[in-house]
Amino acid sequence: MSVLIFNIITIFPNFFTGPFSYGIINQAQKKNRVIIKIHNLRDFAEDRHKSIDDRPFGGGEGMVFKPEPLFRAVQHIYERQAGTETSTILLSAQGQKFSQAIAFELSQCKELTLICGRYEGVDERVAQFLSDREISIGDYVLSGGELAACVLVDSITRLLPGVLNNDISIMNESFSGSKFLDDANENQSYTILDYPQYTRPENFGGLKVPQVLLSGNHANVNLWRRKKALEKTLKNRPDLLQYDRLSERDKQLLHMELEP
Repeated sequence: MSVLIFNIITIFPNFFTGPFSYGIINQAQKKNRVIIKIHNLRDFAEDRHKSIDDRPFGGGEGMVFKPEPLFRAVQHIYERQAGTETSTILLSAQGQKFSQAIAFELSQCKELTLICGRYEGVDERVAQFLSDREISIGDYVLSGGELAACVLVDSITRLLPGVLNNDISIMNESFSGSKFLDDANENQSYTILDYPQYTRPENFGGLKVPQVLLSGNHANVNLWRRKKALEKTLKNRPDLLQYDRLSERDKQLLHMELEP
């Protein structure tokens, strides 16, 4: 199996000590499925003050990352990984919204370099001429790209073969491939969220697990799960799915009275 290398360029290198020391990411490193390299941006500043930012041209509040240290940092990474195909990603609020589909795409790479923005942003020449793409993890503002980098590393790492104990399980999660398709109609595809999950005890303070999940009838269980997944998607994420886009099979399923 090949290994995926993550390079993370940041002004807070110690930020990642905790997040990458636990769970799936920690196990993936032990299995040598991923290698994570943290690069301190200040190491690539050449003045005696290790300056990595400056005031924006044209006026305005805050500070902007200068281009020189970032270009030097990425060039350093390229030289160290000579011959390896690398994709450079700028994490910023102006980027393309991150999705499961992008995570799958990036999981096919051999090396990814993540630039963590800070302050009021990054010199636009970095976005135009240094990075291959700009990515945002959502329609909100963070103090910097470090949290976004953790999100990308986690979501991409868990898609790599051999990282999870059951690789098939990732295909049954919200936003994953098997959730996109209406099983009865290969031409009718849309995204739905995952179905509700229950575990022991069967009765918790009078709150009972749906009887269908205890029935052993897998056909009924599958129908119930798809119905509940559709209901949850229409309720919680109407931006993903509208009722009039549903297949006739799924519309009928929504109106069915299934075993409780």
